[in-house]
Amino acid sequence: MADRSHHLIGLLLGAEEDWPQAFEALLRRVGPVKDKYGTTHEFSSDRLTIEPFDLTDPVRVGLVIDRLAYWYYHPREWLKKAALMNGTYLLNSPFTFQSMEKHSAYCAMLRLGLKIPRTVLVPYKNPVDNVRWAYTAAKYNRPFDLDAIADDLGYPLYMKPFDGGGWRGVSRIRDRDELHRAYDESGEMLMHLQATIDYDVFARALSIGAETMVMDFRPDEPMHNRYAVSHDFLSPSAGHQAVAISRIVNAFFGWEFNSCEMLVKGDSVHPIDYANACPDVAITSLHYYFPWAISALVKWSVFSLVTGRRTKVDLHTERYFAVADDDSLDYDAKLNAYLALADEHFDTAKYREWCAENLADFDTRLVDWAAGPDFDRLLRETVEATYPAHEREKFLAHFRGLTRLWVEDQSR
Repeated sequence: MADRSHHLIGLLLGAEEDWPQAFEALLRRVGPVKDKYGTTHEFSSDRLTIEPFDLTDPVRVGLVIDRLAYWYYHPREWLKKAALMNGTYLLNSPFTFQSMEKHSAYCAMLRLGLKIPRTVLVPYKNPVDNVRWAYTAAKYNRPFDLDAIADDLGYPLYMKPFDGGGWRGVSRIRDRDELHRAYDESGEMLMHLQATIDYDVFARALSIGAETMVMDFRPDEPMHNRYAVSHDFLSPSAGHQAVAISRIVNAFFGWEFNSCEMLVKGDSVHPIDYANACPDVAITSLHYYFPWAISALVKWSVFSLVTGRRTKVDLHTERYFAVADDDSLDYDAKLNAYLALADEHFDTAKYREWCAENLADFDTRLVDWAAGPDFDRLLRETVEATYPAHEREKFLAHFRGLTRLWVEDQSR
């Protein structure tokens, strides 16, 4: 009798319902996959619950897609136990998202020579909750001139927390009044001041495993209209850099499911935010790009399980630093060398070949699903849960139009 292997994927969720339902529906459409050794692999998923756990408890799931542990610490510690003791594959790594918050990520990518805007970390505005604060601050905190720092960086600038995501605490600062107002309101949040540039395009790249989609992002628009459906909004050089930077960041930190925001001026790409433990994959914001995102998440999960990818805690950053310190390489050559390391990390060539061999008709199944009643039900339920009654038909028509455009584009 031929060998069979069943793989259970765990979904660690917060308040989301749209993409988990889409993931579950598409995973059912994968079907059995037979590897080169003759083993037939089958897949299912389960929404994980939170409960006490013994550190020696067995773990049922072989892979976890984590959307919760970046702020809910009990499941974060369970993920660490599952990875260290049971070999569970994690999307994403709680080890590096905990230690490599935005501040560390800026430092690391500056070390690689990426074009990060000038950034200054300033002390807390208000005391932290520690009885030793007053003594330490009085004796060791040096007075500083906030206005002088901002003047040196230049207006407009951004004030943003050194960690976190979801635009929490981010302010665009145009003058000294706004500077002091934002700093006063920052309270116990530790803040960066970051220069901006006169950019042409705000790009946001979503990377899932070995796949990346760079999107034209308009942060000042309402959420349903932030991602423009635009395919040629970057020059070939800037487009290559945007894809490369997103994958390099993920490979460097061991992340598998992350977004990277970049300001683009001509052919110059400036990453400004790329440590997002829970990147946006809502159907009501991604719309046109939603089927691609869930398809990539399904394919990467299946590929990782069948090929036996292992979670790595060791990052081997010295390989990247060796490239950074090679004075014979210019910026483009270094970027390509980093990208080669990233492609090695993600087994990019192997992934593409494996998908072509084992999931050859999956994209057709994806389009059929996106054009069918199950997807339309999911879309309607999400709109009804998101918008007030008097706006639902308007937004349902809006998202139907965008997702049907995606279906039409795949059929050309």
